[in-house]
Amino acid sequence: MSEKKMMKVTLVRSLHGRLANHKACVKGLGLRRMHQVVAVEDTHATRGMVNKVSYMVKVVEDAINAPK
Repeated sequence: MSEKKMMKVTLVRSLHGRLANHKACVKGLGLRRMHQVVAVEDTHATRGMVNKVSYMVKVVEDAINAPK
């Protein structure tokens, strides 16, 4: 089976006062608090969520391999 590509995303700006659908994207990425780093699968859906809230998140590492 092929290895899943992963990327690390961090929340760099606050959710306070943001649009509800932008908050939902951040929650969908698994981010809860500022400067938290999460590894998410690199798919079209997660790329779209990152692009939608690109002013609040930063991609730390792009397309790393999933741990075995």
